[in-house]
Amino acid sequence: MSKEEDVPKVFRTLKDRAERKFARVRDAPLHPYGGSGPQYGHFFHTVFKAYMKLWKYQQQNRAKLTESGLQRSEIGEIASRIGQLYFNQYLRTSEARFLLESYIFYEAIFNRKYFVGSAKDRSIRFKELRFYARFLMVSLVLNHVEMVKLLVQKFKELVDYSKADFRDTNFKEWKLVVQDIVRFTKADSAVLNARPLRYTATLDSHPASATYVARYHAKRLLKFRDALLTSYHKNEVKFAELTLDTFRMLQCLEWEPSGSFYQKHSVEARENGGQADHSITSGLIDVNLMADMTDPNLPPNPKKAVLYRPSVTQLISVIATVCEKLPPDHVMLVYLSTSGTSGNCNTSQMDNPKISRKSAMSSGSANNHHEQSNGFCENHITTNGDSDQYFKNSLSLSPSRNGGSDNLFPGDIIPFTRKPLFLIIDSDNSHAFKVLRGAERGEPAALFLSPLAPSFKNSIGIDMARHGSQFTFFLTAPLQAFCQLVDYNLTSDDMDIYKNAESILSTAFSKWEEILCTSTELDLVWAQLLCDPFLRRLILRFIFCRAVLSLFCAREKGDQYLPVCLPEFPDSVAVNSKAVQPAIAELAEHFKVAHCFRFS
Repeated sequence: MSKEEDVPKVFRTLKDRAERKFARVRDAPLHPYGGSGPQYGHFFHTVFKAYMKLWKYQQQNRAKLTESGLQRSEIGEIASRIGQLYFNQYLRTSEARFLLESYIFYEAIFNRKYFVGSAKDRSIRFKELRFYARFLMVSLVLNHVEMVKLLVQKFKELVDYSKADFRDTNFKEWKLVVQDIVRFTKADSAVLNARPLRYTATLDSHPASATYVARYHAKRLLKFRDALLTSYHKNEVKFAELTLDTFRMLQCLEWEPSGSFYQKHSVEARENGGQADHSITSGLIDVNLMADMTDPNLPPNPKKAVLYRPSVTQLISVIATVCEKLPPDHVMLVYLSTSGTSGNCNTSQMDNPKISRKSAMSSGSANNHHEQSNGFCENHITTNGDSDQYFKNSLSLSPSRNGGSDNLFPGDIIPFTRKPLFLIIDSDNSHAFKVLRGAERGEPAALFLSPLAPSFKNSIGIDMARHGSQFTFFLTAPLQAFCQLVDYNLTSDDMDIYKNAESILSTAFSKWEEILCTSTELDLVWAQLLCDPFLRRLILRFIFCRAVLSLFCAREKGDQYLPVCLPEFPDSVAVNSKAVQPAIAELAEHFKVAHCFRFS
């Protein structure tokens, strides 16, 4: 057999080998805490290497392979698999380079039209549909808005063509996928996306308070590297296994990619087997995938486990894994957006902050942890005989909200307070978790608890299942959440108004940042988190959210309609403080909605 005749055989051998290796990791959890130890890391590297070898071989021998019958759709399939591998690796590591590489491969498939002509082959058409769904997901997470719009249009057209081209095939599931992505993009674009949700140094760091942040030091400083995000609501907006709430929080806990490493280069497709295209979208990427690919200007993103509709057992298992691996000087963030169990929530009890204070006092914990030498509370729970308070009210991780094994109780969280924990609960039963304060098993927890119901100037047409949670919206896009609250529709024609509002908010955040960094009354629970830019930004946005909702006229009366932080922030950033209320008033005047608020 000649060398030329060997080419197709070698190609098929390399392809079969790569597919067998991929099968070994196909069902591996798509987060960093699901058994992805050294063996998984080795497997993924091996799979990457196998597919890169296959990709490079077909590039070098394109003409001979084409002569022997290689179809363009086969090339697209290989490139799509590489893109899938990169995106899966991003989910497991949160490293932006993998997300960018995934986009590069999918964009090349799209631009080169590898799947054109699929109308003649149903199996190729299904591969093309899967490609569009995956490319949409990557473009969404990267916040490439214009590409998302284009892909949604092409995807809808392809599903319609598929029904006409293959009349004997049921495309109902693909129609549902189209409905999901249309609903998702409609909700995400309901407000002006004038700035990224990711942390952007030019927008989220404040020069006026930078020196205070740089010189800030507490008795103990914690690093933030691990987060768990999940949401579970009936009929919530989602695409694939990414809900709108987790989508927003995911981006909020990452750096905005920037710098020369992230600039996409133009590419001219070369399909004739001639000189290889060495631009970044050609797919000719160094097999040594782990080396020299990071942007030196950006710190690493925190690792995140994004769980889609987990059972309580699965959720607790992942939290336990994170807790077990957490270094002593680190904090884990757990974000839960879900409904509460019906009929269990005692509103009058949750309205009374003395309950949590009693619990804290009974365990002997000091209210101000700056007075403690090490920040630790008693390593036991003192409940004065009322241990039931930790298992009365709960969150529901099921669509039925009927209780049983699908309920997550405050008591289920207590064992994980042996390590530093920042818990954010966005639920209509969130205040049930006040009882955690003082019940910790070694580390006082930091708690953000949402209002039990949202507030709006005009609630007609506002469906939280369609627009996502208001509290999460305030934490991830505070200015847009403010506009949604007061029914102010920001459009692209309002960019000057928006930029001035951003300036007002940035000035306020800078002042609050300075106050927190210099306060002697800030509880150590918060003080030890303040050095991290992601957590500090969440703290500032919580202060803003609480102040806006407290001053809002159309809000229902009662503390249950306000967010809660435990332990409490100092009075210097309270709602009626001279640093906070004037800032909200200035913002309201700017949008000409001061009549929506009660200012003293």
